[in-house]
Amino acid sequence: MLSQPDSTESLPLATPESAIGEPPPPSSSSEDLFSSASLACASGSASSPSLSDDNQKPSPSPVPSQNRPQIPITWPSGGALTLDWVTNLMSTFDWASKNLRPSELPTVLPVEVFDALVLTASKILHKEPNWIPIEPGSDGVVGSSVVVVGDVHGQLHDVLFLLKDAGLPSENRFFVFNGDYVDRGAWGLETFLLLLAWKVFMPQRVFLLRGNHESKYCTSVYGFEKEVLAKYGEKKDGKHVYRKCLGCFEGLPLASIIAGQVYTAHGGVFRNIPSTPSKRSKGKKNRKVTLNPDSLPLSLGSLDELLKARRSVLDPPWEGHNLIPGDVLWSDPSMKPGLSPNKERGIGLLWGPDYTQEFLKKNNLKLIIRSHEGPDAREKRPGLGGMDEGYTIDHVVESGKLITVFSAPDYPQFQAAEERYKNKGAYIVLESPNFDTPIFHSFEAITPRPKVNPYYDFEDVIDSDEELDLTMMVEAS
Repeated sequence: MLSQPDSTESLPLATPESAIGEPPPPSSSSEDLFSSASLACASGSASSPSLSDDNQKPSPSPVPSQNRPQIPITWPSGGALTLDWVTNLMSTFDWASKNLRPSELPTVLPVEVFDALVLTASKILHKEPNWIPIEPGSDGVVGSSVVVVGDVHGQLHDVLFLLKDAGLPSENRFFVFNGDYVDRGAWGLETFLLLLAWKVFMPQRVFLLRGNHESKYCTSVYGFEKEVLAKYGEKKDGKHVYRKCLGCFEGLPLASIIAGQVYTAHGGVFRNIPSTPSKRSKGKKNRKVTLNPDSLPLSLGSLDELLKARRSVLDPPWEGHNLIPGDVLWSDPSMKPGLSPNKERGIGLLWGPDYTQEFLKKNNLKLIIRSHEGPDAREKRPGLGGMDEGYTIDHVVESGKLITVFSAPDYPQFQAAEERYKNKGAYIVLESPNFDTPIFHSFEAITPRPKVNPYYDFEDVIDSDEELDLTMMVEAS
């Protein structure tokens, strides 16, 4: 496991935990999270964030903006979540991030409540298919919209703002989250858990897809494992919480198709896996997949193949049908025509506009919405737009468009360079009746973020878009 830097004085947004102030007096009210006044008081203006304090010396934590909620959170009798329970969880996590040390999170969310939430959510997720058909209006609810959210990377306060700005999930407002809930940011656990709570409360309105960071390898390198151990302890409870999160990651679906028009996935398209009989096979029962990825010509896979892939494999070995999840989670678009191995990342595919056209036409689709690339990745990608506004339209072809959306503004939270990207985040709204005309909503980072230490060595760790240490991935799995 990577060690935390010894000194954080010169690092942006890394104040020692001793600077955290004492909690305010107890109060029974914590319902002001979604009022405009309290949000502005808590986090600054969403339209005019101040980033000037990033290069200053550590300062005391912000003045607490909310009254102390009733803690610890308890699991509801009978296990049925309510809107009040979920919104209280959100406001309580917000309050705790500003007023408590990370190691005090178990006083807010005891392990037994964590277990109940993750177990309930995991049962729902594991029953969902690899790609989920989302049909707004099929149950008679008219005037529906679908909000598609990209990477959020543990930036809790930006997620809270996004939910307020877009409107909370409801009978006529669906949400599709496109993965990468954890790592890099300091509140990956709280972010993932509050989205699980929404999934449990509204399982047919909130859909959580898997990102490449929902894996054992990435979470061991980019901070989530260490974050969990810092919050729940490095011994029994912390290891238990981390293990249960990994198990939940295995259940996250890989893709969705919205209204038969829009394919969403974290990385993108995927390859066909040809099945060939072995030399000794005699009949269908002995038929098996034999595959050397370097020796076979690449072609696009089918949605039927995606349904049959084994998504429970979190990390390598990537072989046979397991190559399909690797492609869905790690692939990137290119302006160069063709379909080729993604040598920049060491996993997945690179595909050009011609294969966007083929995928859309083959599946009678009009849009691909993917995520996976923040400003750090896009500055190294010639010909593709940057992520200044939180989204890019990458390919425009005869059958439709390919769009990348990234929902973590001012990313990454911890950054070694003096110049920050200061990118906006974005989410996409698709509206009835056709759901194929994206409406883009950009937003700036909520500031100031509560001060906290990083959970990974962000100065030395490789960028997520660089070639992976595949040996370490195998060892991690």
